[in-house]
Amino acid sequence: MTDQGNNNHNISCNPFAALFSSVADAKQFASSQKPQQPSAQPPSEDSGESQSESENSVSDSVDENDDSVAEISRSFRSRQELCEQLNVNHMIQRIFLITLDNSDPSLRGGNGIPPRCVYLEEMAADLDGQDWLDMDNIEQALFNRLLQLEPGNHLIYMTSCSAVNLSADRDAGEKCAIPYLFGCYQRAKEELTKVPEKLHSFAVRCKNLTVSNARTVLLTPEIYINQNIYEQLLDLLLEGFRAARPEEVVEFVGEVIAALLSDQEVRTFEEVIVPVFDIFQGRIKDLDLCQPLLYYYLDVLLYFSHHKDIAKVLMEHIQPKDPANGLQYQKSLLGMVLNISCLLRTPGVVEGHGYFLNPSRSSAQETKVQEANIHQFMGQYHEKLHQILKSLLQRSGETRHLLLTWMGSCLQANAGRAKIWANQMPEIFFQMYASDAFFLNLGAVLLKLCQPFCKPCSPKLLTFNPTYCALKDVSEEERRNRNIHAKGLEKETCLIPLPPQQQVESAQSYSLLTENLIFTQLTLHLGFHRLHEQMVKMNQSLHRVQVTWQEAQRTGNPMSEQLLEQFERLMIVYLSTKAATTQPAMLQCCLNLQASTAALLVQLSMGNQGSEHVALNFPLASLHNTMLCYIPEFFAENMGDFFIFLRRFADDVLETSAESLEQILNFITVFMGNVERMKNPHLRAKLAEVLEAVMPHMEPLAPGAAQPIVFQRERVFCSYVHAPQLAEALITVFVDIEFTGR
Repeated sequence: MTDQGNNNHNISCNPFAALFSSVADAKQFASSQKPQQPSAQPPSEDSGESQSESENSVSDSVDENDDSVAEISRSFRSRQELCEQLNVNHMIQRIFLITLDNSDPSLRGGNGIPPRCVYLEEMAADLDGQDWLDMDNIEQALFNRLLQLEPGNHLIYMTSCSAVNLSADRDAGEKCAIPYLFGCYQRAKEELTKVPEKLHSFAVRCKNLTVSNARTVLLTPEIYINQNIYEQLLDLLLEGFRAARPEEVVEFVGEVIAALLSDQEVRTFEEVIVPVFDIFQGRIKDLDLCQPLLYYYLDVLLYFSHHKDIAKVLMEHIQPKDPANGLQYQKSLLGMVLNISCLLRTPGVVEGHGYFLNPSRSSAQETKVQEANIHQFMGQYHEKLHQILKSLLQRSGETRHLLLTWMGSCLQANAGRAKIWANQMPEIFFQMYASDAFFLNLGAVLLKLCQPFCKPCSPKLLTFNPTYCALKDVSEEERRNRNIHAKGLEKETCLIPLPPQQQVESAQSYSLLTENLIFTQLTLHLGFHRLHEQMVKMNQSLHRVQVTWQEAQRTGNPMSEQLLEQFERLMIVYLSTKAATTQPAMLQCCLNLQASTAALLVQLSMGNQGSEHVALNFPLASLHNTMLCYIPEFFAENMGDFFIFLRRFADDVLETSAESLEQILNFITVFMGNVERMKNPHLRAKLAEVLEAVMPHMEPLAPGAAQPIVFQRERVFCSYVHAPQLAEALITVFVDIEFTGR
């Protein structure tokens, strides 16, 4: 046997060699340790013995075999130290999927070694023969791994098994820094559940390394060539929600954000997170209401709203540069989200619209199914938006203030939507104001936020303070301190003028309920009202075009094809608008709000400023120091508009709540014939139209048509206790119209 073979034999017989996965590993470890052996102590000056003589005496005392055994025994100073070093190396390889060892896989054991790793060739060369990773070099190794442009080109087999393993290749060769570090984070967490306690601290350090490196990557994205780091962060969150496993992603991102917030010298937290918002905004504007991907993006936005630091930056990010420009609010991130709808993206342009195609060739059942599908998605969409806005309102006081400021400024900047000229000049309208879809969705979300107090006899309703609407010339500091965020309400016409002798006694601070109710009613006034008008006009236009088309067909007029195309286009717009405005949950929320508003105004009309509702009794007492002079007319207009809309386009909703109908009858009875409580004669006359809308109708129907259910309406009208006063109010308003000209 050669000397080399003899050494191999001696190593294989050494009991410490069993600690290695193979004899080759033991030999390699032994040889690497040789240079690190402590040199012999220099001889003392009085010994008179040279170093070489001392060494010769030692070598003479043992034979060659004993020398090899002694050498390996010295290399393995302790079994515990050796095990720890091996286990740490293997653990680092399993977590980060990197290695300094590219020896023959057949010489390694497969125990505890990942199937694929990225070989760090340059670092291995720099370390001059050290082929294991430890806690002293892992930070440098990880940094080198992150800088590799094509890590997949440096993959090596760690075991003798050469079977195709796509997942191992994908994980080890991951090019993108953020998903790679998240994968390392997951593997480090898994190691924490498996490794012995003595290795626990090393696994924790590895996990912390993934977080600190993710922080570094986000702070210095420019050094990672051909990578969009911020896009990777968004995609990581998105993938977490798509795969229904967001907990680990949220935990990882949360730790990274905490690290970013702890030190903002290189880049501020805002500078890191705003690019993520910009990417989010660029993507979501092209998503469709019925596209499942949209709802994963909304989950990500909900996560943003839950995190107080991200939420604050988000609210600062959406503030417009020009607060007076109504369209700017729609172009913000939150505005883009609120602008998703089944309504036409560009008014009048049906090309590329994905709903109600070929309506003249679709059966009524097919149209109904598509409408139900839209309503289902709208329900999910509005619920997600509700969670997002509710979460933002519940974050810090600063975040709430910024959101309410955004909403108040948005409503003021879009106040022109309600002007008569706006409907006559659509070209200018769409360049100045946010869209119908934006206002419809904002209204739907605000309606959901109002539901906790939208019960007709809720004591919470009576905490509403109407003097909020009379405030003007309020400084920004005062708005923050007193919770006053709506603007321009003092210009609105109220139910009655402010009596000359009555002074406005404003509150020191206004409740969120007061702002919620005002914001919601103002949003409905600017949004829902306009869509209702459009639907009425479209209904009339459809009827005219249909009659003209049928006549052209009967007479063989060549214009019939053009008329059919015109009818189809108009029908697409009408059906899309009807689907958007008749979502059942939204209508029910609106019904609850309008009935509650009716109950509130009746209480104010009786002068009730207490904490409990009082029963309505006639005759009504004279007004004294009334709050009605602070209630904008649009409160009553919205109510009337909504019930007239239901009668025309969603009659069945009127059957869902008898209690709500009773509150409406009370409101009509109190205000319709009472000029002292509602000055505007046109508004009082409109209440007669509302009464007609909520009454049970039994008109003769076409043969085969289903008779509408009117049981609840019949019951409410037949049992209404103030029927005589209602009849008197109805007579009064018609006498005013006929004889006084008012």
